[in-house]
Amino acid sequence: MSVLDQATFRPRAAARGALARRLRTVGADVLPPLALLLAVLAAWELAIRLMNVSSFVLPAPSAIAVSLVENHRMLLQAARVTSVEIATGFVLSAVVGVAVALAIVRFERFGRALYPLVVLFQTVPKVALAPIFILWFGYDLAPKVVLIVVIAFFPVAIDMMHGLQSVEPGFIALMRSVGAGRGEILRRVQIPYSLPHLMAGLKVAVTLSVIGAIVGEFAGASAGLGYVIQLSSTQLDTALVFAALVAVSVLGLAFYYALEFAERLLVPWSSKFDPLHRG
Repeated sequence: MSVLDQATFRPRAAARGALARRLRTVGADVLPPLALLLAVLAAWELAIRLMNVSSFVLPAPSAIAVSLVENHRMLLQAARVTSVEIATGFVLSAVVGVAVALAIVRFERFGRALYPLVVLFQTVPKVALAPIFILWFGYDLAPKVVLIVVIAFFPVAIDMMHGLQSVEPGFIALMRSVGAGRGEILRRVQIPYSLPHLMAGLKVAVTLSVIGAIVGEFAGASAGLGYVIQLSSTQLDTALVFAALVAVSVLGLAFYYALEFAERLLVPWSSKFDPLHRG
């Protein structure tokens, strides 16, 4: 093999090795939960058939799959409505959560007054607020978005606040020694340092946003996956209820992993916060 051939072969071999490692990593992440899911579905199907459980009480996975296929257009249309609610509410909850965290950390006296009120508000059962928001804002997008914000902003605020406050004192002392003010320290040190904490809070918030959208649709809606669940339950179509729940779960997973992908691109140093210790 000539020197030129060796120079060409080595990058290709390295690329193939990197691809193989990536495929092994993806397989390690995907195959175990997929195998567990298939095992649960198989056991579920077998139990339904052996015990002759009525589909009205608990449909078999095969019946749910049939309902998914038969009602896929309606479910897709409902999923689009719910997706808009989730995305809008999640973005606003992130903005509100970050603003609350910055206010608490940046203005200490104000923060000492605000923090207990934020915690107190979090203890209010949000389901009880849904009918009130319907009364105030009607049956369109607004009440669902407001409900999502009040449900989902709290983990963003708390994780962002902890990230801002967890900067090593030596970094802050170093910045002060070169004449940096509190605003510059916040902008140059505390905010970058808190980004992994923020992403952790956002991943919790996006799952809460899905819950908030469905609860809001339960309270009052004429479209969306929550509306489909409520309508099909009144019509005693249990298979369609479960089919809509599957659609909600897929939607939640899509939002969660889209956010995780964005985290790996924008905050690559946050991998040390990964509880599964993935590479």
